[in-house]
Amino acid sequence: MIGLVLALASLAAWLKLWLFQGRFWETATAPAAPPPAAWPGVVVVIPARNEAEGIGAAVGSHLRQAYPGRLQVVVVDDQSTDGTADLARAAAADAGASDRLTVVSGAPLQPGWVGKMWAVSQGVAAAEQADPEARWILLTDGDIVHRPGNVAQLVARGEADGLDLVSLMVRLRCIDFAERWLVPPFVFFFKMLYPFAWVNRADKATAGAAGGCMLVRRTALARIGGIAAIRDALIDDCALAAALKRNGRIRLDLTDEAESLRVYGDVGEIWRMVARTAYTQLRYSPWLLLGTVAGLIVTYIAPPALTLLGEGAARYVALAAWAIMSGSYLPMLRFYRRSPLWAPFLPLAALVYLGATIDSARRHWAGIGGAWKGRVYDQPGASPDLSRQPSDPSR
Repeated sequence: MIGLVLALASLAAWLKLWLFQGRFWETATAPAAPPPAAWPGVVVVIPARNEAEGIGAAVGSHLRQAYPGRLQVVVVDDQSTDGTADLARAAAADAGASDRLTVVSGAPLQPGWVGKMWAVSQGVAAAEQADPEARWILLTDGDIVHRPGNVAQLVARGEADGLDLVSLMVRLRCIDFAERWLVPPFVFFFKMLYPFAWVNRADKATAGAAGGCMLVRRTALARIGGIAAIRDALIDDCALAAALKRNGRIRLDLTDEAESLRVYGDVGEIWRMVARTAYTQLRYSPWLLLGTVAGLIVTYIAPPALTLLGEGAARYVALAAWAIMSGSYLPMLRFYRRSPLWAPFLPLAALVYLGATIDSARRHWAGIGGAWKGRVYDQPGASPDLSRQPSDPSR
């Protein structure tokens, strides 16, 4: 009887998700927009801390944009030790565009700020000097490469729809086994939490963004108080989206026009990426953690477990839930050009993310939560403790 109840709960959960969760499983890419009558200025801001592997390709991709208006690039070298700044300058020289690159040496991190936001705030300030008349600021990362027409399409969409934020979930690297197994589920779960259709509707409170590509209207950023408004946010992209959506319109889409070069070579690296902010997403609440664990078990673990181990009606109900789960995952597998045979194994990926979420709470309780790039942020709004390094300071 307990098995049947659990199976029915799983089936109900998947029917609700399939029918009433903003069609999160769809994978349409960003639609084209008509060009504006006049192309406004854009400043690209790249916070970079030890990004030697990708910064040259990232900077070069921006300086080679087929953008009809003014485009400047600002790189904030956030106290890197791997030659990030020199590689950025070399990429600009190679593109014949050294005059359109500004490299800022990042100041020491200030209390109350997380490292990335402190670097971004310096980049935004430098953008004011690079092009005081620029209408848009593109916040991106030092490992993101953009195809030549991407900035023009971002601006065209923002201008056509009067948006304050245009964000794209870039294509993540999906080559190594761990990436093939866990990257498509990561995007799938993100779209489930922040259905893009809801993000893009003014009458829905859901606000989300992808930090690798966020085009922000400069006046809207000023209206919310600048980057200082989210200075202590570990999940800064969604925090920025929420702040901007309160009094404006935002848009979030998938894209093939930009991709991440960041390598996640094993399960441990993806685990640490999730564990860094998962408990933050749960607002550091043990009760939300328990609810999340229970929800993941009912939604992802129970269907295959009861299908394989259950009896009678419970087995068939659980199989129906597993089939809906697998079917909803297929579009994401197609987007990432992966075999549909991965679909039934989504619960195994969910187990990894469940473990990382629990580990995120453990790390927070141990005082090493939010470890990233050699900095540790234990509490919301806390200054980093540099004396306790994560196991891999480069990540």
